Amino acid sequence: MYKYIVLGFLLIGFIGCKQETKVDKEDVVLWTPYNDSLEVAASAENESPRMRYKFIQSKVLDKNDVFLPLYDEVSQFSDEKYQMMKPLVLEQNIPSIQQSIAEGMFTYEDLVLFYLHRIYTYELPNNTTLNTIIALNPNVLVEARQLDRSQGNHHPIYGMPILLKDNIGTSEMKTTAGAIALMNNQTDDAFIVQQLKAKGALILGKANLSEWANYICRVCPNGQSAVGGQTMNPYGRQRFDTGGSSAGSGTSTAANYAVGAVGTETSGSILSPSSQNSVVGLKPTIGLLSRTGIVPISSTLDTPGPMTKNVTDNAILLDALLGKDSSDAKSVEPVDGILSAWVKPEALEKMRLGVMKNLMERDSLYAAAVEKLRLAGAQIMEFEPENIALDNFLTLLNLDMRADLPAYLRAEVKDRDAVRVENVEDVVNFNKQDTLTRVPYGQQLFEGILADSTSEADFQRIKSNLMDSGRSFFQIMERENLDAVLSINNYHAGYAAVAEYPAITVPMGYKPSGEPESLTFIGKPFSEAHLLRIGKAFEDLTHARKIPEAYKD
Repeated sequence: MYKYIVLGFLLIGFIGCKQETKVDKEDVVLWTPYNDSLEVAASAENESPRMRYKFIQSKVLDKNDVFLPLYDEVSQFSDEKYQMMKPLVLEQNIPSIQQSIAEGMFTYEDLVLFYLHRIYTYELPNNTTLNTIIALNPNVLVEARQLDRSQGNHHPIYGMPILLKDNIGTSEMKTTAGAIALMNNQTDDAFIVQQLKAKGALILGKANLSEWANYICRVCPNGQSAVGGQTMNPYGRQRFDTGGSSAGSGTSTAANYAVGAVGTETSGSILSPSSQNSVVGLKPTIGLLSRTGIVPISSTLDTPGPMTKNVTDNAILLDALLGKDSSDAKSVEPVDGILSAWVKPEALEKMRLGVMKNLMERDSLYAAAVEKLRLAGAQIMEFEPENIALDNFLTLLNLDMRADLPAYLRAEVKDRDAVRVENVEDVVNFNKQDTLTRVPYGQQLFEGILADSTSEADFQRIKSNLMDSGRSFFQIMERENLDAVLSINNYHAGYAAVAEYPAITVPMGYKPSGEPESLTFIGKPFSEAHLLRIGKAFEDLTHARKIPEAYKD
């Protein structure tokens, strides 16, 4: 019996060698905390203030607690099996993976082990970890074996391992929103998780996020949480921003840790990390997907959405999340055409696309992407966007969260002794007890919620005015009968948010530094199927996405 199994042995031996006896988990050390002070010091030179880190590794999360429950089974997954599966899984879309399974090349259990193998290989060493996996579902392999025994026709998401942003409730794991105040928050499945499970999706684990979905402090780095640590970008650890707040959903998908992930967006939180990590992210029309069981910022603007390596998988995952939820006042009946959107890409010559002149002038990747579309037959309508202010945007978020967070805590928290906060004020006071560990970057936004004295009448006017402002910004869509307006990354996410318009971002290339950049298509309400067909046509035209070089083995 080994006294300790240290990381060096893990990397050299556990992947390729079957063990004849089980290891006593109390004696196993897969991961050891390290001194991150040199990395923190190096980040002080970063030109971006939001990438000057105060910590890298979490001060409260022991990765052994995350990785030990599945260790025995993952350690017996052979390197030979991994190498055989790699060309059939890595960067492949869901239909291709399902075809390999149908042909008997591997099973759903093998597929889960393939992704776990990658997670253990890259996330345990401190020099390669992206700090992107915050929890693993201890039952996932049992669930996969049950799916392997089932016969019949299934939704394409059946058996596909999916990661969830850790503000989305699921019964197998805690739901923390990255906050120590919610570190022991046990919930039932969120409505969208129920939809996934009903169709046979496998919930692989939880992904790190910008704490409280990036609504805690003004200068927080994207992708940091007190629970999960500082998430990093696989295209350049500590060189490139992860985007936020669905940082872990973006980085884990880019690194091929799962088929895809579910993120959430209030304003840019799917579009930003998808773009920064060269994956496809779709922010739906408000109401297309339920928000029940998701830690909120704003019941006006919040929505979950799919994040995947390609448009095909995005359509499949989005369809699997659909369903009308009687508990969500904005929830609507599922719209048609999403699941099959990838099969028939929109004809390029039929597209009418709005292009912003100022972006053409300042961004060469955007200009090149537009020219490719033009040469392929798309009708390009150039315009100068109006300078429209989004006045009192933070007020909308403040007053929504002041009401929505207590409502979430009352409805979703199963153990009131484990989660002792009941509202924003309680969270602020809880964090003050240990600011260095709980809020090292401060909690100015939460304090702003408490200080906001806006009346209910003014609040309603602000919401109405913001929606009008957002829709005025995109009025060219109606005036010119456009299919979509083209943006970059999350540049115009705020306008799309308050207008409640959907958007899809698709990789369009890489800057000379290697930093990813994406083309974002913003469409009319409930035009998701059309946006997916447009996105698929652009993806087929460019094939821009490349796997991160350091995570391709």
